[in-house]
Amino acid sequence: MPSDERPRHILPVIILAQFFGTSLWFAGNAILPELQRDWGLAASALGHVTSAVQLGFISGTLCFAILALADRLSPRQVFFGCALLGAGANLALVALPPSLEALLLLRFATGFCLAGIYPVGMKIAAGWFASGLGRALGWMVGALVLGTAFPHLLRGLGTTLHWGGVLAAVSLAAALGGLAMFLLVPDGPYLRKGARFDPRAVRQIFGGRELRAAAFGYFGHMWELYAWWAFVPALLKAWALQHDVALNVPLWSFTVIAAGLLGCGIGGELSGRLGSARVAYWQLSVSCGCCLLAPLAIGWSQSAFLAYLLLWGITVVGDSPQFSTLTARAAPPALLGSTLTWVTAIGFTISIGSIQLLGSLVRDYPIGELLPLLAPGPLFGLWAMRRLLPARA
Repeated sequence: MPSDERPRHILPVIILAQFFGTSLWFAGNAILPELQRDWGLAASALGHVTSAVQLGFISGTLCFAILALADRLSPRQVFFGCALLGAGANLALVALPPSLEALLLLRFATGFCLAGIYPVGMKIAAGWFASGLGRALGWMVGALVLGTAFPHLLRGLGTTLHWGGVLAAVSLAAALGGLAMFLLVPDGPYLRKGARFDPRAVRQIFGGRELRAAAFGYFGHMWELYAWWAFVPALLKAWALQHDVALNVPLWSFTVIAAGLLGCGIGGELSGRLGSARVAYWQLSVSCGCCLLAPLAIGWSQSAFLAYLLLWGITVVGDSPQFSTLTARAAPPALLGSTLTWVTAIGFTISIGSIQLLGSLVRDYPIGELLPLLAPGPLFGLWAMRRLLPARA
């Protein structure tokens, strides 16, 4: 469909709905300092809470793929239903007695519902864009970044807001996003049924050289990404305590994470000239360097430290759309959907390992000294990607 025939509101509504829906992802992280204070939760709870969402998302992704729910039902119905259920799971914590087990169960349920929001939102966008899909998906990944950061913004702007109020605001936003998608975005003219999920596609990831390079690069990226997002507030707090400076940690957490939108946008523009592999390689290189600099950076001045975190925020996720592009290009066409499902599931499983590793050590070691433990992921990814780089003339 030519852009002049497509309703102008379609892409903005999809982006806004994706932004509101994915705000559920880190809602538990944004309020965790208050829960640790009020419920007496240990420092390791941060790793457990983040991992619960990741595990829920992995389970939901595989379940949705096996059952082909987005093919059996209209994708916008699936998106709407999961947005409402995710909003309910997020808000239910307010009504339950203080319990780490209940918190983890509800975060798992929220993650499961997110599998019907983020990937399904991509499918809805693909139904409206035969050309220009890459640009549309770049905005979609940017919406995920902003959604991830959004609960921190609520906490940063409303410092007196009770944690239950933060959850209520995020849940309301998610529900409204789902409703907007359902009412304002009909099924697009290019909507196609996905191929039947084939578990055997996992062999392709480790068998084909080009696909293996793209997937392994993504796996290394995922070792770093969500663990860093989870521990950004802890790093900001540690710097503020060390320098005895009053810092709005939630607001700066939002700013640093949201900076990834620039990385996605700039990377998308540069990929047309430089190629996705080169853009992903250099962004992954910079974020790897940021991992290694963490023990030194925490001693820097405020302006230097915040500039360093903004650079890290830009590059830590800016390579993500390029890895998706590289994986899609290298996957066998008949197994594209199944391959992407497996790569996503494996990548999020890997992220649980790094989250749990930092979560188990943060009580005994300064967070600045722990962040270099994220560097092996990008280093592995860079090593795996070397065959994808174009040869120099």
